[in-house]
Amino acid sequence: MITISRTFTAAAAPDPVLAYLRDLANADEWDPAARRTVRTGAGPLAVGATWHKESRILGVTTELTYTLVAADAETLVFAGRNEGATSTEALRVRPAAGGSEVSFHVELELHGLAKLATPILRAEFEKLGTRTAARLAAVLGRLAPA
Repeated sequence: MITISRTFTAAAAPDPVLAYLRDLANADEWDPAARRTVRTGAGPLAVGATWHKESRILGVTTELTYTLVAADAETLVFAGRNEGATSTEALRVRPAAGGSEVSFHVELELHGLAKLATPILRAEFEKLGTRTAARLAAVLGRLAPA
């Protein structure tokens, strides 16, 4: 299993940050690996909402179906799956001086032959986690009032 965690501060308050993160389609703006993320259902952005996300990592394109599986006043949890991988992505947003403290924790389990790539992908996901935190902090900063 590959596990990545990052914590950073963002200039925006928790409520607009959580509202923005609740729609996984916004990942196209902040996830360097995301190529296209599309909402696949209708209705409110609540537990049970789904998205189809296409990502590209180390030149390989993969597609996962994500579901918002948990949401409360400070945490969102998305579960993604395809036949080669299962991903759980938890985002926690708390008040901090001048904005929010944002933490994300990703657990990626590869299945079948893809599991052989775990050591190679672990290093790439560490780099990707750092790039994602930097990009997400910048994007969330735009949500702060001027």
